[in-house]
Amino acid sequence: MNKNQHKTTLIKRGYKLTLLFAGVLLLGSSCKKTDYLNINDANRPSLVAHISFVNARPVNVGLQFWTYTTQVTKTAVAINTKSDYLDTQFGDVQINITEGTNTSYKASREFGNSATFTTTGGPNGPIATYYHTVFAIKNTKATADSLILFYDDLSAPAVGKAKIRFVHLAPGNAAVDFGIAGQTALFTNTVYGRAGGSILSGTGENAWSIGPFVTVDAGTVNFAVTKTADHSALNILNNKLNNVTLAAGKIYTIYINGTPGSTDVGATIITHN
Repeated sequence: MNKNQHKTTLIKRGYKLTLLFAGVLLLGSSCKKTDYLNINDANRPSLVAHISFVNARPVNVGLQFWTYTTQVTKTAVAINTKSDYLDTQFGDVQINITEGTNTSYKASREFGNSATFTTTGGPNGPIATYYHTVFAIKNTKATADSLILFYDDLSAPAVGKAKIRFVHLAPGNAAVDFGIAGQTALFTNTVYGRAGGSILSGTGENAWSIGPFVTVDAGTVNFAVTKTADHSALNILNNKLNNVTLAAGKIYTIYINGTPGSTDVGATIITHN
């Protein structure tokens, strides 16, 4: 069984970890609780969540990420870069960020404090054994720092395909559409702080796959970002969305971002696998 098949089995069947997630009971391991406790410690499956941390603030300062008072990242995450997937606490978790070597929190957000998806209460917390991305961003008015969490579907795309996700993280910019130039947009009306195609309510798998990926042909493409209101092109500084090579089997998140000390919009591409 490969990692992706194992992950799906863990979520759909397994260990009865109760997370109130849109009213759905998620299952986190293939053993019953009693089985888990009877297994030798060295043979027990690891009950941790895996999170990649991204510094998407328009501030040219590295960040450290924390869960409660435990520093998870060991090296500061530079602007518009990410950490590897790191083992973290799951469930109801407070995630914090600090700048550089400072220990004062610049932002804190509790994930797991809402039974449903809302724009204010936040989604439920990280799921044991699952993969996630947490972005450090500015709030909607760009007056303070904030954090958002997405659930990452790392199942492999079909042969000859890649998977992509789009996130709008450019403060002060209205809703945008995103897609491959000359084709129908892949995501429409994506507002700041949200992923294209994100779902904020409902039950079942689609309710917890906020920030869904779509499958596209591998190869070299030009991406287009247009303003939803009038379909005019959004100018991207040093446009990194042209001549992008998507490798077969790879999974990407593409986001637009602010730039330090400027109203210019940039773009960043991160690879998950």
